[in-house]
Amino acid sequence: MENLARVEKKYSYQDLLDMDDDNRYEIINGELYLMSAPSVIHQMVLGEIYKQIANYLTGKKCKVLVSPLDVCFSKEKDFRKIWNVLQPDISIICDQEKINKQRIVGAPDVVMEVLSPNNIPHDKLIKFNFYQKHKVKEYWIIDPIEQLIFPYVLNEKGIYTISKVYSLDECIKIEQLDNCKIDLKKFLEENKELFTNLS
Repeated sequence: MENLARVEKKYSYQDLLDMDDDNRYEIINGELYLMSAPSVIHQMVLGEIYKQIANYLTGKKCKVLVSPLDVCFSKEKDFRKIWNVLQPDISIICDQEKINKQRIVGAPDVVMEVLSPNNIPHDKLIKFNFYQKHKVKEYWIIDPIEQLIFPYVLNEKGIYTISKVYSLDECIKIEQLDNCKIDLKKFLEENKELFTNLS
């Protein structure tokens, strides 16, 4: 997810809903983060991964959703007491009770974030620790510039582990979904000019 500067003040979800500008924000532990517009590469990679997951999940219980969408990591009904609202690039939710018409309530089963140059520390450190703490079972960090994918899986001790760092053109299984694999090789070949000299 594209990320800009942190704004100093403790914010609740109600503060977020009361804002009347056109910007997009996340709040993590009451800290407000302003989000910038995503790049073309970011959106293309995001769209392709979403498409593959959505096609696989057709007719199945789990749902895949993309940002912008508020994911509230709290079941608190008073929005003034909710301090964590994120907008993951991709969320996979298998518990239908977490999905309502306006937002997701509770941790997704799988979260995926596509990196951009200005959000690398945010996604690799702040969100990594946050998703681990809130028991998101699987967290993928997708780096289109380095053309790498880091699929972290929560172990029985509640710690993220990774068995392998994949290149973007490898076929990778989503551990929380039976037989669902992401394969970007054809996508990369069809868009190779866009992925040349990104670094």
